[in-house]
Amino acid sequence: MTKRLNRADSVERLVPEQGLSPYQQALRDRLLAAPVVPAPEPWRPVFESEYGVPVGGLLGIGFASHPESGHDLVMVVSHDGHGLYDAVTGEKIARDRDPDPEDSTPEAVADLTCPGLGPIAGSRIRIAGLFGGGLHTTNEDGWTLEAVTPTWPNDRVLLSVDGGLPHSGPYGEQWWHIFHSTYSELRAFGFSPSGETIAVATSSDVSLWTRRL
Repeated sequence: MTKRLNRADSVERLVPEQGLSPYQQALRDRLLAAPVVPAPEPWRPVFESEYGVPVGGLLGIGFASHPESGHDLVMVVSHDGHGLYDAVTGEKIARDRDPDPEDSTPEAVADLTCPGLGPIAGSRIRIAGLFGGGLHTTNEDGWTLEAVTPTWPNDRVLLSVDGGLPHSGPYGEQWWHIFHSTYSELRAFGFSPSGETIAVATSSDVSLWTRRL
């Protein structure tokens, strides 16, 4: 465990972690020194709020494709039901506040799926989050996502084009710290299957970035 001295301008200054090698300490210090910055072009945030949209009791998220527009869709599963968002416009296009108890949460079935709603009704969507599963952490264009925790339990989501850790290249040119979960537990993060959407979900909200115009 580390002992916090103080906080200034959102940069944490911590006593060196006991037991780390010089290389590990240098990597940890580099991660701690990287402030949250906007995702680089061509990525843009889908929602206006810095923390996306609030979803109380969020359990997990999954991706689908709109059968008409082709837009990525994000299905959100929470204690309050299921919701479906257009990942390009940010519009909530479907809501089910009272799903069938047998399908309300993904752990009820072996493949961690929940039934689709709205334009994807009749399909089943794989959900990644509290009960397991995962999303794509790379896309075909060489972008990489990863979560690091240099100060447990606050996860940081990094976006990069340098292949991931140890991120020896210039910060802000080859890797970016795009999300810092200081207030809620990280549930899931990753790219859509199309590679056009980034999603980060915590226990209290979901944030999206798209590169589609």
